[in-house]
Amino acid sequence: MRDFDAVVFDMDGIIFDSERAVLESWYVVADRHDLGDITEAFLACTGVNDRETKEIMLRRFGEDFPYDEYSKEASVIFHEKYDGGKLPMKIGVKEILTFLKDSGKKIALASSTRRPVVEAELRDAGVLDYFDELVTGDVVKKSKPDPEIYLLACEKIGVAPERCYAIEDSYNGVRSASGGGLKAIMVPDLLPANDEMKKLTESVQESLLDVIDYLKNE
Repeated sequence: MRDFDAVVFDMDGIIFDSERAVLESWYVVADRHDLGDITEAFLACTGVNDRETKEIMLRRFGEDFPYDEYSKEASVIFHEKYDGGKLPMKIGVKEILTFLKDSGKKIALASSTRRPVVEAELRDAGVLDYFDELVTGDVVKKSKPDPEIYLLACEKIGVAPERCYAIEDSYNGVRSASGGGLKAIMVPDLLPANDEMKKLTESVQESLLDVIDYLKNE
């Protein structure tokens, strides 16, 4: 097995197939309000927290864009459809969490999503108890791609960043983990691994099952 002490996971796009679900919710809002194709704007927001998302959207659509109103609409659509354990999990989640627990590794989460949502979604999916620590977007001053959230996660589990792997799907997430000195593994979701990502990561894997194989083999 590779030499490491902990793994820090992103949540949206890694634990849950939620990036796609949120995008679909925004498509409904865009259709209602004639916003046109919002895919590019949405992808620019992947991995960042609510505050940074709002700033990106205002830069894209103008300062008078009613982001708060539309965001609430998209949130209602999302939660009506996916609350109560209906949010689809990515392939290999329980397998990799079980593998890490059985191997005595620490497990943390570094998600830009707010803590109440993170806890509810992990609890509904039956995986909350696997995590030693949760660090969420509402407790850090700077959003990904700043490394603050990953450094705080390492601090909370008492493991040096260089002894941790980080598993991410978004460009901003990979930048955050790599900038903090963690060994980043990218499992692409909505965005493919471009040249920058290949340079910043230790490895790019297709699924969490492939990540297990990677961690097992030196």
